[in-house]
Amino acid sequence: MKVEIVDKETAEHYLWGDHCDSWVLADTAGLSVKQERMPGSTREKLHFHAIAQQFFYILKGNATFYLEGKKIIVTEQKGLLIHPGTKHYIANETAEQLEFIVISQPTTNNDRTTIEGK
Repeated sequence: MKVEIVDKETAEHYLWGDHCDSWVLADTAGLSVKQERMPGSTREKLHFHAIAQQFFYILKGNATFYLEGKKIIVTEQKGLLIHPGTKHYIANETAEQLEFIVISQPTTNNDRTTIEGK
């Protein structure tokens, strides 16, 4: 068994949305763990995952989630579980950076449906 320590410096990195960062800490068929950062006044598109559930844990800042049209604010050191099939998106509606961990089980690779117009 190969044991490997990962962090933001060694993890695969990619940009998404409007200058948002993602570091892939783990990615297998059954599990995805990413650390992400969103600048102030950014958001992702409304979408859902048919199979994957996701747990978001806020490290720094305040996240605004929209789930099925309901607004939920999650503050530092708190988390939120999103069940499969739930239409949702995360937004940073502050001027400060937002940093969080998102754990998806199983991975969201090929399991994301973006809802147009949102």
